[in-house]
Amino acid sequence: MELQNQTYFSELFLLGLSEDLELQPLIFGLFLFMYLVTVCGNLLIILAVVTDPHLHTPMYFFLSHLSLADIGFSTTTVPKMLANIQTNSKSISYVGCLTQVSFFFLFGCLDSLLLAVMAYDRLVAICHPLHYRVIMNPRLCGLLVLVSFLISLLDSQIHCWMVSQLNFCTNVEIPHFFCDVPQLFNLACSDTSTNNIVIFLVGTISGFIPIAGIIFSYSKIVSSILRVSSSGGKYKAFSTCGSHLSVVCLFYGTGLGVYLSSAVSSSPRKDAVVSVMYTVVTPMLNPFIYSLRNKDIKSALGKVVSRMT
Repeated sequence: MELQNQTYFSELFLLGLSEDLELQPLIFGLFLFMYLVTVCGNLLIILAVVTDPHLHTPMYFFLSHLSLADIGFSTTTVPKMLANIQTNSKSISYVGCLTQVSFFFLFGCLDSLLLAVMAYDRLVAICHPLHYRVIMNPRLCGLLVLVSFLISLLDSQIHCWMVSQLNFCTNVEIPHFFCDVPQLFNLACSDTSTNNIVIFLVGTISGFIPIAGIIFSYSKIVSSILRVSSSGGKYKAFSTCGSHLSVVCLFYGTGLGVYLSSAVSSSPRKDAVVSVMYTVVTPMLNPFIYSLRNKDIKSALGKVVSRMT
């Protein structure tokens, strides 16, 4: 189907977080800083895992892919917003909007699935320590990452296809700093009931499976830890899960907060401000959470920084 026949225009407009011109330099500087911290922090994690032989384990293998997904997640939305502020433009092409939707759900779903895979890795490490290396062999680890990517790709393409079926009769002004799918549905002049049902089902499945896997893994982990007699053994077991559990709470907590705020608030602009938490802040904090609580990561990061300087 031709683009013009479906949408009647070739551009959309992102209104951003605020239309106050005096706030634009502050927003630009703040988001540029957070984006650079996100990219540099996650790249350092990846370099540390790749270059340090002590980190060539399944846990850090998954962590490096989580860092890569975090970089992609932030890169999908932040650079376009910074470019629009710098050029005093609010436009984004229709193709660019579809691309943004596709990559947003690709990396977002991949983040969620990798967190579930990492929970399974901790389950095997704590509940079956003697068989850990046999169970979590390189082939299984690679297969888990590949399956997570393929599921995320399918999820992103379904969302992208749903958006491509929408008809817009007027210029579309999105009260957000990226192409937010619920906002696009609200602005469409065609019937979106079927689209909403499909998106709800896909979102429920893709969200429920990782959460259920994480809850199941940690229920087994807690049950196993409580059977440990020594307090030192319990602390050691809990400490290996602390960083991952912190990231899980941050990722799903901010996502749930955005969902609840959008349910009780009728202001799309407020929803955009709240969504900054899971689109920008969470990917930025993940490297700090893993590095500050992990001696191996801190040691490897120190070696990487010393080689770079």
